[in-house]
Amino acid sequence: MDTHQPQNETQHTDGKLSVTQLTGRQVGFLILAALCLTPLISPPLALLMGIIVAQVLGQPFRQLHKVSQTLLKVSVVGLGFGINIYTALEAGMRGVGYTVVSICGTLLLGYLLGRLLRIDRRAAWLISAGTAICGGSAIAAVSPVIGADEDETALSLGVIFVLNSLALVLFPLIGYYLGMSQEHFGLWAAIAIHDTSSVVGAAARYGDTALQIATTVKLARALWIIPVAFGSAYLFRRPGAKVSKPWFILLFCFAMLLNTFVPAVRIAAPWLTLAARAGLTLTLYLIGCGLPLQVLRRIGVRPLLQGVILWVVISVATLLMVR
Repeated sequence: MDTHQPQNETQHTDGKLSVTQLTGRQVGFLILAALCLTPLISPPLALLMGIIVAQVLGQPFRQLHKVSQTLLKVSVVGLGFGINIYTALEAGMRGVGYTVVSICGTLLLGYLLGRLLRIDRRAAWLISAGTAICGGSAIAAVSPVIGADEDETALSLGVIFVLNSLALVLFPLIGYYLGMSQEHFGLWAAIAIHDTSSVVGAAARYGDTALQIATTVKLARALWIIPVAFGSAYLFRRPGAKVSKPWFILLFCFAMLLNTFVPAVRIAAPWLTLAARAGLTLTLYLIGCGLPLQVLRRIGVRPLLQGVILWVVISVATLLMVR
């Protein structure tokens, strides 16, 4: 009889994690992800959970960033089923003036701050673009056209994600303290908060009207990714660089049209928007899982200072305009 026993798959001699430990981490990750799909977990709590998981468990699965970005786009499209196209057009026209002024002003101020604080030119521009338009999505679109390397992109994303985490918690509290209306808060959040995920998360906590206005204005603002990316390619002398287009915004508009003109869709709309909000909460959890300690340490004082100054200026200026 062959007494040779196969090597235990859960043991390794190189000090790496065992299969059993890795499986345990994956199970823990998935349990928390499932909780994010229930009403028990709010968007800010989901983000905090993700950040804790990043420090304790690491990333049990690869490609979390791609998954979170895809889930965010699907969730945003789902939110379109809860919005009437006429309400969206009214909100979009109301915010177009604020959008143009704030984007141009933020890019200019960000450029000057980058020079003043002696921050790498490309990193400073990425932070400015992320603050001016829509956070990580803008950075992802602009980064390749200006030739930014992985470290510059990671640094910029780290600054934006840290400030997004704060905005998700602070903005609703400030809105309640100032007694802001649903309309004013939705407009303020759409312009002053970076990422679409945090905008929608903060507005969802404030109310349904705030959520509709914030989502519409933010997505109209996100369309500026295209001209800003082309302009960035010119400024950094990369005229042949490829610019990615935010196609999910067109699907969001299509969802609004269906909700407005197709009665059968209106019947299912509450369930679709409920699923979209759950998807958004899960997205924030996945985003938090992408912020390990080494990324936070890499940020540094000066880029974070640039991001904070830009954020405070645009937040206060927008607040004064909408009020």
